[in-house]
Amino acid sequence: MATLSLTEPGVGFSAFVTERHLAILTLVRSNGRPHSTPVGFTWSGEQGAARVITWSGSTKVKLLEKGTLLATISQVDGGRWLTVEGVATVTDDPKVCRDAISAYADRYRPPKDRGDERRVILLKATRLLASASLG
Repeated sequence: MATLSLTEPGVGFSAFVTERHLAILTLVRSNGRPHSTPVGFTWSGEQGAARVITWSGSTKVKLLEKGTLLATISQVDGGRWLTVEGVATVTDDPKVCRDAISAYADRYRPPKDRGDERRVILLKATRLLASASLG
């Protein structure tokens, strides 16, 4: 296992977060119970954050509307894996949503239009963990 630099995680990490893989987002509720769900995500090196596009009615958004939560996103492909640890928030800011939608379309495919219901979860990284091959 490797702990990667938050500012320059390396080419292995950067390549892995652009490949088309799904991940698991886990939010830790204030009572300590986890909420885990499969997601697509994109990495913003500029923000040092993982972004998940979603909609206002999702459980993850409802949990985050109550306040920030500790969170992880983990992606795995055979022996390669990464985990982004940090603090998650949710936003409906139109610019953040547009940027996240564009990045998602590049990595996966254009998402369904959610209009005013669009939300973006930002997981600001406090630690990056990865398989040794990515470190």
